[in-house]
Amino acid sequence: MLVSVCDKWLPLGVEMLYTFASKLAAVQDEYADASVGNVTGSNGVNVFLGLGVAWSVAAIYWESQGEVFRVEPGSLAFSVTLYTIFAFVCIGVLQIRRRPSIGGELGGPKVSKVCTTLFFFGLWLLYITFSSLEVYCHITGF
Repeated sequence: MLVSVCDKWLPLGVEMLYTFASKLAAVQDEYADASVGNVTGSNGVNVFLGLGVAWSVAAIYWESQGEVFRVEPGSLAFSVTLYTIFAFVCIGVLQIRRRPSIGGELGGPKVSKVCTTLFFFGLWLLYITFSSLEVYCHITGF
């Protein structure tokens, strides 16, 4: 059996729960460190458990049917490289935001909070856009 890379998307409802949990953590913590940890941890669980368990079950099932479970390798290098670059940019922004003059990673004056939020949202949109363009062969990956 052949499975496309696009079969890995999680339902929006699950991600919304993580969003609300991160918002709650950001509001309750003075510097919102718990919120950043919650987002990072939930994404790690999604990738390592969500994909790992599903693919393991599929591999066991197809092996029991006497067939080989194969996943086309695709171009994961492009997506991982783009994600890594954006992650380092985000870490840099969070380091700048930690300065006492700004008031904490996700706290501080309203202008800096809104600008940081828009910047992070823009990076997310860029990641989704470039990854989608590469998956659908509109741009060439590595």
